[in-house]
Amino acid sequence: MQTTTTFKTPRARRYLKALCHHFGRKVAADCDDTRGWVQFHFGRCAMTASDTQLDLVASADSALHLRQVVTITTSHLERFAFRENPSLDWSDDIASGA
Repeated sequence: MQTTTTFKTPRARRYLKALCHHFGRKVAADCDDTRGWVQFHFGRCAMTASDTQLDLVASADSALHLRQVVTITTSHLERFAFRENPSLDWSDDIASGA
């Protein structure tokens, strides 16, 4: 299962690196200037950054685990990008808990 979202921001590369480095302290994670990923115990989040946006793809083997990936990734991005007040609209109803 997977779901996607896009955060429009000129700081996409900065947030990509911040998320990967932060999560990399506890779980496997890696990134370069434009791509990164975090492997949680229950799922994965892949990210791609451009000059104008950060694309995120959350994946997991169940709806429960997918919600966990989405919740954790969203809460951390909201914390790192608090000045921009990101509102992530994940593409799948499963991720939003509907």
